[in-house]
Amino acid sequence: MAVATIAAAAITAVASPSVAAENGKFRLGVVTFLSGGAAGPFGVPSINGAKLLINALNEGKVPGPYGQKGINGLEIETVVIDENGGATKQVEEFRNLAERHKVDAVVGYISSGDCLAISPVAEELKVPTVMFDCGTSRLFEENKTPRYVFRTGLDAAIDNIGAARYVVDTNRKTSAVASIQQNYAWGQDSWADFRAALTQLKPETKIATEQFPKLFQGQYGAEISAIAVSKPDVIHTSFWGGDMEAFVLQGAARGLFDKSAAILTCGESALDRLKGQAPNGLILGARGPFGAFAPKNELSEWFHKSYVAQVEMAPSYPAYKMAQAILGLKAAAEKAAAGKTGIVPEKEKVLDAFTNLTFESVSGTVAMSRANGHQALQGISYGEYRYDAKTKQASLANVKSYAGDCVTPPDGTTAAEWIKAGFPGAKCGN
Repeated sequence: MAVATIAAAAITAVASPSVAAENGKFRLGVVTFLSGGAAGPFGVPSINGAKLLINALNEGKVPGPYGQKGINGLEIETVVIDENGGATKQVEEFRNLAERHKVDAVVGYISSGDCLAISPVAEELKVPTVMFDCGTSRLFEENKTPRYVFRTGLDAAIDNIGAARYVVDTNRKTSAVASIQQNYAWGQDSWADFRAALTQLKPETKIATEQFPKLFQGQYGAEISAIAVSKPDVIHTSFWGGDMEAFVLQGAARGLFDKSAAILTCGESALDRLKGQAPNGLILGARGPFGAFAPKNELSEWFHKSYVAQVEMAPSYPAYKMAQAILGLKAAAEKAAAGKTGIVPEKEKVLDAFTNLTFESVSGTVAMSRANGHQALQGISYGEYRYDAKTKQASLANVKSYAGDCVTPPDGTTAAEWIKAGFPGAKCGN
């Protein structure tokens, strides 16, 4: 409950009327976790990122190429929805956003289950919808001809192909590999992609144990015991939110990571939250070039500095991904407007502009060049957790980055097919 209060208090640009906004406003639905186990590590950073960026856009204070106020000169008015409650509730909330609030677009969704449920409804109700985090590869495998749905972040395939390459490139032993995943689409897909990619790169790899606890279980004593008994060289997990942090703390207390290299594909979100309670050497990812992995450019440095000034801690990757989705929508809307400021561009023109769009973001250049122009293509990075007890600061060491074309299946090929074929066409450099 405390987390929800903090998140709600952080929002200053929220509107919740049941009719359309007056002329001069671009009404945006924003959906993320404001309560529950995912709120603290994921929902709060993402909503704080949205608040920061939207306020700055409305004041015209975002660096170029985003100096124009709001979206196409219109003030952005937000309707904020708590993602907690499950897919059925989210579908109902989405219909309310479309039919009662009459939003011009929706940005949101962390849970893979939620985004899979929302995607067909967005197409049905004809609402431009930008998935800022949702990671399941099934999003565009099930929706093969998207029109209204876009994703400006990466999917599980990229996360886990990159993770497998990092394990191999850092010369980890892989004779025995253990898995612990949340038992739903995201966890199942993540493990399938990592297991397939690692065994393709290191055929001698053997699976020590596979654990699939339920989502938000919170206590992992039995699973930790099973993993410890299997004596793995590598432990892979796509856990996120409170589940990830609980697993790390519980595992560290029992020495689980003393002899095993653990790779956490969503680990960067806890970089500044672990406070030295996790062992050095954990391998962390940020689901792309976000958070501590973000490149140095004017937008990223402005975002980082502004976030720290307002929130008093560094932005983790969910904040970057939310900002990226909003910037992508702004870039598409302003391209669609073709210089006619002060109007909400025609919906169809916004969709056309967003498809195959290339835009600048807090993570560098983003190319919407997969899933028929509806899926972002970017690279991904991994690094090792380091905590300095003297400065009480966490950092990343041994960082390796992989270009988008190294870890992303080409259009028309599923991740499973591409990995099985040996990553044909992958461009990984030297």
